[in-house]
Amino acid sequence: MRTRFIETLTQMAEQDPRITLVVGDLGYSVVEDFAARFPGRFFNAGVAEQNMTGMAAGLAMAGRVVFTYSIANFPTLRCLEQIRNDVCYHNLPVKVVTVGAGYAYGAHGYTHHGLEDLGVMRALPNMTIASPADSVECEALTRFLCTDSGPGYLRMGRNREPILHTGQAPIIDRHTLPTLRQGQDVVFVATGSVTGEAIAASDALAQQGVEAGVVSVPFIKPFAREAFLKAVEHASVVITVEEHCGFGGLGSVVAEVMAEEGVRARLLRRHSPERVEAIGDQGFMRRAAGLDAQSLARSAAAAVGRPLSRVA
Repeated sequence: MRTRFIETLTQMAEQDPRITLVVGDLGYSVVEDFAARFPGRFFNAGVAEQNMTGMAAGLAMAGRVVFTYSIANFPTLRCLEQIRNDVCYHNLPVKVVTVGAGYAYGAHGYTHHGLEDLGVMRALPNMTIASPADSVECEALTRFLCTDSGPGYLRMGRNREPILHTGQAPIIDRHTLPTLRQGQDVVFVATGSVTGEAIAASDALAQQGVEAGVVSVPFIKPFAREAFLKAVEHASVVITVEEHCGFGGLGSVVAEVMAEEGVRARLLRRHSPERVEAIGDQGFMRRAAGLDAQSLARSAAAAVGRPLSRVA
């Protein structure tokens, strides 16, 4: 995703002289081309995320569209007050970009796990939250954020995530939810790169006669309420899937909407545990959290009353 992001940002910067990139002393091997092409629009703030955000806010007040970039929690939680007061309060076009959502930097430990960011950023006023499932969605969301006039948050994976959208590129905007698999016995509603696990679970369930749909959620805020209601209108079970804690993220959004709209389907929320005990690579961490394809398939099979042993 990060490669597609920087390529797209560079293309957009060629068209819009306002676009500026500020990094927190990382991203090298990724950001060099942007820095070389636009030396007056690239800044390294150093390992000082509060300063990075304050600088971005100042540049935005001077007419720039500014992207800040760092790993996981650093450009969000470490400088939350600056995002809240300097960016969101003034409704400025500053776009916070994180690489390494969820367990993407799994072996680096909890300091590098992005597990609370959706809930925290969702609470901020004027903030648009974009969470791509693959590089196709990442490009579309980057283009959107380049032209949107307010604050934004782009939550990316790390790199080399599989492309989940095949064929014609889907329409991705704040009113649509791309459907990646059809099915109404169960509907997986997923966000971020863990959507690939939901797709693999759907494929495994199909072999057992369980029709499991998969819907991607590129925008957490604003949430495409009408598209969601249409996607689950005939479902008996809705399962949210996110590489994030159980508070404030996708599962919370869906629970709120289902309660407010009186959706009768059963809701299961699959997310990271509040306390992280294990440390390992992303695949290991997903298995430990029950977010791998096999665990998701077994949860879905149990929810619709199918023998668990039949799901590989």
